[in-house]
Amino acid sequence: MHEEFLEIVNMEGKAIGYARRSEVHGNPSLLHKVVHVLVFNDDGRLLLQKRSQNKAVAPDKWDTSVGGHISPGEGLIAAAKREMEEELGIISEDIKPIYSYIHSNHYESELVFTHSCIHNGPFYFNKEEIDEVSFWRIEDIKKAIGSGILSDNFESEIMKYLYHQGMSL
Repeated sequence: MHEEFLEIVNMEGKAIGYARRSEVHGNPSLLHKVVHVLVFNDDGRLLLQKRSQNKAVAPDKWDTSVGGHISPGEGLIAAAKREMEEELGIISEDIKPIYSYIHSNHYESELVFTHSCIHNGPFYFNKEEIDEVSFWRIEDIKKAIGSGILSDNFESEIMKYLYHQGMSL
């Protein structure tokens, strides 16, 4: 089986090398780029995905609408579109960059580029990676923070989003 190679980057996102995915995960000193897409519906609800129980990271937790690695040399919008199609089976031309940040924990360090779009479905999600998807009210997401049902990565993401939108908990 072919193992994915990821670009290792500095804090500014400039490529400084490459490493196998298996080397990057488990080594938080290797910063790599990922893309997130927050998918909202026309009512302002945010789509969350419930990660498969078989996932190594955050199994059975509610997570960001779309998230994935950026391939070496791939553009941010191209990566966002690819991940949206792979994970949710949707194509959208209305993807907007929002912000970027570094997320680091004991397992990995990611330079996250977050985007948003509006899509009301239907969704044809990847059942190997995702158990279900559901639109959540922002108020319900706020109430769920710290309860253990959201992934740590998503809790970090939603805090950044709320701050960026001038909202509080």
